[in-house]
Amino acid sequence: EPPPAAARRHTLRRARPRFRVRTMPLADDDGLISGLTEEQLITNEEMDGLVKEAIEQTVGTNAFMHTKVNQWTSNVVEGCLKRLAGLQKPFKYVCTCNFVQKAGAGMHTASTALWDGKVDGKHTVQWENQTIQCICTVYWLAI
Repeated sequence: EPPPAAARRHTLRRARPRFRVRTMPLADDDGLISGLTEEQLITNEEMDGLVKEAIEQTVGTNAFMHTKVNQWTSNVVEGCLKRLAGLQKPFKYVCTCNFVQKAGAGMHTASTALWDGKVDGKHTVQWENQTIQCICTVYWLAI
């Protein structure tokens, strides 16, 4: 004769683990990292070169001119995004750029995000010449 229903429920509850701890490996069984191959990922070194190239092509050795800051900012952001699109990687990108005149004042910036740390990322480049300080940040998120 089967045990009463209350006893069966108690037995089932005790058989289940109370807490489940799951560790996630870096690569899946098929060698993918969150669905991407290693070649599809973006490295900070790759991003650093790309952003510096966009800034240097836009500003170069120019001195700070307030009237050119809007154009420089647009050109750097567009230059970064065009270079990123040229990589043909499965990511969406966000790019920010700030220019200030070097006049002895400090410039502070902060950001945070919640994402898949294995494939998504953020890279900030600080660039300067004699009269200009630029901080450019690029975020990439897998699609």
